[in-house]
Amino acid sequence: MAFILNIETSTTVCSVSLSKNGELVSFKEINNGYTHAENLHVFIEEIIKEASVTLKDINAIAISKGPGSYTGLRIGVSAAKGLAYSLNIPLIALDTLEIMTNSIVAKESAAVYCPMLDARRMEVYTAVYAHDLKQLKTTEALIVDANSISQFSTYAKIYFFGDGMEKCKTVLSSLKNAEFIDHILPSAKAMCDLAYQKYTAKQFEDVAYFEPFYLKDFLILTKKS
Repeated sequence: MAFILNIETSTTVCSVSLSKNGELVSFKEINNGYTHAENLHVFIEEIIKEASVTLKDINAIAISKGPGSYTGLRIGVSAAKGLAYSLNIPLIALDTLEIMTNSIVAKESAAVYCPMLDARRMEVYTAVYAHDLKQLKTTEALIVDANSISQFSTYAKIYFFGDGMEKCKTVLSSLKNAEFIDHILPSAKAMCDLAYQKYTAKQFEDVAYFEPFYLKDFLILTKKS
């Protein structure tokens, strides 16, 4: 039996779940801007209490590693590493875009899936997955325009989703094979089975050296004088 605590903070969503052998046991989530610092540890305490377990019953910590918000990822990863270290349990890292794709229940074998996370302006973090979550195109920071989206025209049908898709929908609509799924963001609810697969395969991270997958360097913007 394996209890895994799943943490997702890569966007404006602060999301925590507890799973048992890959099945959801308890879940807490809010999308209210970047309030992770205020909500994350409170959510962890609440779902542990709701499940009638203690932190000592947890067998592993799973974290959504990115890409995504620098601040959000930093807060989530810091919490996950701290818990894994203090409890002396394994740390599991999951790709944020794969988590998003896993949240789409009705998968068509003939279609492909393209999660898109907002990376400011007309840039998105994106990848392409088959229905079985096999990655067909590696994760990249893509500037969405008529030229860059031509790479997606080779598929019979492609589903776009995520907040990056929503801001680029007008451009993406020029693709004849495009389908759109609204209101999909990374969620700890979609981490349960993925984390359990890595747990049983013993695919763990080095707690001391693990870092989030930022994809792009963090830039500090200063106000012009």
